[in-house]
Amino acid sequence: MISLYRHQPSWLHRIPTGVKIMLLLLSSVLLFPVQQSWIQVAVLALIIASYASLGTRGLNHISVLRPMQWLLVAIFMLQWWTTGPNAATALIVRMINMILLANLVTLTTRMEDMIATISPCFIPLKIFGIQPDRIAFAISLFIRFVPVLMATMNTLGEAWKVRGGGYQRWRLIIPMMLITLKMSDTVAEAIAARGGISPDTKNH
Repeated sequence: MISLYRHQPSWLHRIPTGVKIMLLLLSSVLLFPVQQSWIQVAVLALIIASYASLGTRGLNHISVLRPMQWLLVAIFMLQWWTTGPNAATALIVRMINMILLANLVTLTTRMEDMIATISPCFIPLKIFGIQPDRIAFAISLFIRFVPVLMATMNTLGEAWKVRGGGYQRWRLIIPMMLITLKMSDTVAEAIAARGGISPDTKNH
């Protein structure tokens, strides 16, 4: 339940995991200083085309943005007021681009491959008794959980709306916390059932 990985093969699945992670990091660095909204929108069009290449179900995953829609609107209005429409548009589209890119990586990359790729980066930490695999696993799990939690928040919001809850979304905070805690317990049990991450006996 914690993986959003799509098993249907595609050209994105065939790209090496390391290349996808590097492209994600490079995109973050390159897009951050860009203030021209048309460039950000052009990048967004390419990202949406990438989702479309996964089929209808791939496009459906763009709904990961739905739980953030009001936050994005609020940020956009604030930026419009302080910096103008062009800068506001560039900022919001940049945020959307990075969220969708990160989500696209999780959709087309197995967690095992992500851990195997990230883990070597932390090998130097072994001298401090820190296991690279554990850090890589934590990072991979975090990347996986972000879209899952956003989708869960969206589901709660839709249910709240159907029941006539209106726009008092703050009432969803406690249910969301309970679901998150339950989810963390389930994930912990699943990890334990698979043998967990064995501690390094040399350090004990």
